Amino acid sequence: MTDRIVGLVLLAAAIWYGLTAGTYEASFGDPLGPAAFPVMLSVPVAVLSLFLLLRPDANPDWPRGAALLRQLAAICILVSYALLLERLGFLLITFVAVALLGRLLGSQWHKSAVSGAVVSLVLFLTFDRVLGLPLPALPEFMS
Repeated sequence: MTDRIVGLVLLAAAIWYGLTAGTYEASFGDPLGPAAFPVMLSVPVAVLSLFLLLRPDANPDWPRGAALLRQLAAICILVSYALLLERLGFLLITFVAVALLGRLLGSQWHKSAVSGAVVSLVLFLTFDRVLGLPLPALPEFMS
């Protein structure tokens, strides 16, 4: 039953996300329009949610203990990332988020830090320079 509830919630969120994205307007010149990526993201979420609705797991195995705490920590990191992106800047918050998520997955601190640095720099250069999508690189107080 829980698979169907989750599937229904995800389907509703995907439909809302796709419809809301269609009204988004941006000042920069993206040939597909600013709604293309969010709409493309909502389609697979909707399809996968239909899978949960139509073929639920008969015996779901829910995480307990440390695994559940790691999942909750990952959700907190991702929500914090979204809330702090503009305030702390893309480079810093992406570095911190990737490093913390790496630690949650069992990586050593120095490997997580290197991954965070590389991922934040590569993503920033890709979005800002290659795709021309402006991102706040530095924290608000430094701009």
